[in-house]
Amino acid sequence: MTRVRLQRFLAQAGVASRRKSEDLISAGLVEVNGRVVTETGTTVDPARDEVRLKGRRIVARFAETSPGTAIGIALHKPAGVLTARSDPGRRSTVYDLVSEPPGERLIYVGRLDLDTEGLLLLTTHGPLAHRLTHPRWEVEREYRAEVGGSLDERRLAEASRRGIVLEEGRTAPFRSHIVERRGDHRTLELVLSEGKKREVRRIVEACGGRVERLVRTRFAFLTLEGLDSGCWRRLSREEMTRLYLLVDLPVDPENPERRGNGSWT
Repeated sequence: MTRVRLQRFLAQAGVASRRKSEDLISAGLVEVNGRVVTETGTTVDPARDEVRLKGRRIVARFAETSPGTAIGIALHKPAGVLTARSDPGRRSTVYDLVSEPPGERLIYVGRLDLDTEGLLLLTTHGPLAHRLTHPRWEVEREYRAEVGGSLDERRLAEASRRGIVLEEGRTAPFRSHIVERRGDHRTLELVLSEGKKREVRRIVEACGGRVERLVRTRFAFLTLEGLDSGCWRRLSREEMTRLYLLVDLPVDPENPERRGNGSWT
């Protein structure tokens, strides 16, 4: 087992999100092998190190899952649902909508904002989740945006060719298409290959517009077809294999497909 960052270990154990876990570490509430740790860059070996939060031992499941046995699901996330393991304010999260398989822990692949709808992938395979969201592999995400305000279409077209400067730097180039115009309102389709925080909304705002509704309609080759809002489905073995190949992960051809229809029994 390779070493992992302490905040990731805590998140994998279901303690809190990575950001909240960082707060817990900084507050001196976490011990590793009997020593209080306050540096969020600390790494641990889940197989050997003992981690405690407020004196309680924490065990995270970092299964050495082969691609052939990993599970993936596609969820149609509604607006108003958090992409998080839990919420102190008891708001609904994506984990309230899906059923986790016994003995497994689903990891969400990137985030969708609270008010953003659409396709969210979850998987039990950590390296797959990481690579699908890493800019290196340039996995496409497609969005449909309902936009109001004074959108500068010429600026948007230029931004799509060259990227646009946001607070943390220039975005990668992207594709944009105006599907419909209705007075000051427009329907846009945008295809991005990186996952900066609130990237679509910030691009539109930088071009003078205002996103009124945002739906992710595609992630890689997967779409919302056949998925009503709030519903999910199990990815087939063929779909999982295509995802591994997309991000250069090995495929295990020995394991038969495990089928599901909304439950794990």
